[in-house]
Amino acid sequence: MCLRAVSINASNHSKEKPDGGTMAEAVKVVDGRQSQKADGIGARVPDLLALLKPRVMSLVVFTGAVGMAAAPGHIGWKETAITLICMAAGAGGCGALNMWYDADIDGLMQRTAGRPIPSNRVAARDALISGLLLSILSVVSLSVLVNPEAGAFLALTSAIYVPLYTMFLKRRTPENIVIGGAAGALPPVIGWAAVTGSADPGALVLFLIIFLWTPPPFWALAICRSSDYERANIPMLPVVAGPEATARKIFIYSILLVAASLLPWAFGIGGPVYTGIAAVLGAVFLIKAFAIQRQHDRVSRNRVAYKLFGFSIFYMFALFVTLLATST
Repeated sequence: MCLRAVSINASNHSKEKPDGGTMAEAVKVVDGRQSQKADGIGARVPDLLALLKPRVMSLVVFTGAVGMAAAPGHIGWKETAITLICMAAGAGGCGALNMWYDADIDGLMQRTAGRPIPSNRVAARDALISGLLLSILSVVSLSVLVNPEAGAFLALTSAIYVPLYTMFLKRRTPENIVIGGAAGALPPVIGWAAVTGSADPGALVLFLIIFLWTPPPFWALAICRSSDYERANIPMLPVVAGPEATARKIFIYSILLVAASLLPWAFGIGGPVYTGIAAVLGAVFLIKAFAIQRQHDRVSRNRVAYKLFGFSIFYMFALFVTLLATST
């Protein structure tokens, strides 16, 4: 819900090389960076688009639009279009930089081995250049053409996602997704700031909902993919603390999420219709989150965790669709 200021060396930066199994043996790594045979000029458009993580881009644009709709005040259609385009470009830039930096570990994990860089369809250098250009141009354009406050929040999003989360937290702490989740929670604040020039309490409530929503589905997915993360030496919570402790934290964050989802009405956002829908969706979310704790064998736990992951996507979409419908 991407957007993630350090100096980046395009071809050589220090990073610990992950341990590998049979999959690792099939991957060439040179100075921590996978050897690239892809020709950037000949790269196919779909591969270049995949670098930008279009599904993440769409979620960023959607939640940003909800922030704009919920904000008090008016914004012209040109500024609206510019804001959404800049958020999409910023998210795409962060996605490309994330794939550039993580190419070595992406090649070790089944879920990500088919991405453009590990599969040699796009050169790492091209991902780096496109990511930097999109990230910089999106922030400058939003600051100049809309307002500097929105541009500053977009820059903060990129700084959290790329240097803080991707380059530092992801490989060092099981709390990576908690802190890094702030990047995905900022798009509604960017949209709100584009309208008002500030981040009022209402914007912070929308931020809080996404921030608290992020850990449960990603931890649930990590339970199912723990061997992938272990192979790549990524300290996701199930790898470090085990699935039982992860299930407990999923339920704790789910309780906090449902409580936060009921706050918008208190700040003049959503109204009773939204609050009612949020309460029903929240109850289902809690039931599914609690069910993970009741499973004691790996197969059953993974099945239930996958169900929470799938429902969590629907939950966030439905919540923000309702916010959008009741704020326009």
